[in-house]
Amino acid sequence: MAALSLVVATGALAQTPGFGRRTNQEQHQQQGARPAPKEEKRFPLGQSWIAVSLNGKQFTGTERPSFTLDDQFRVRGFGGCNSFSATAYPLREQGIAVGPLALTKRNCDKSVMASEMQFLTALRTSAKWETVVGSLVIKGPNGEIKFERSL
Repeated sequence: MAALSLVVATGALAQTPGFGRRTNQEQHQQQGARPAPKEEKRFPLGQSWIAVSLNGKQFTGTERPSFTLDDQFRVRGFGGCNSFSATAYPLREQGIAVGPLALTKRNCDKSVMASEMQFLTALRTSAKWETVVGSLVIKGPNGEIKFERSL
C-alpha cells in the first residue's frame, strides 16, 4: 500500500504546474557560463597619432601626416603641408564619420601636395577603424591609413 501511495503522489506532482522544470539558476549551472557579449571597442579619444603608411606605401620625411581627436569630436591635424580640422564621430561597430575638412592654404612641393591630397581624401572618406597593438588603422573606399601613437 505504501508503494501505491508513493506512485500516486509522484503522479500528482508530475501534473503540478512547474514540476520538473528547472529554475533559471539550475539551467544556468547546467549550461555552464555563457560567453560574455562582445564588448564594443572605444575610439582612442584624446590621443595623438602620426601616419605610418597609406595603402601600404610608407610616409617618409619628418613632415608626416598626423591628427588628434578630442573628446568634443574635433579633429586637428597636419596633412604633410597644411594643417586641417574637422569633426569626426566614432560610430557603432567601429565605424567613423568624418565631416568636411577646413585647411590652411600653404603651397608645398607637388609630390608633398599630392601625398597630402591622397591622405586627406582617405581620411575624409574613412568608414571603419581598428586598434591593433598600439596602432590605429582607418579604412575607407579611398584607402587604408596606418597610424602609430605620437607624443
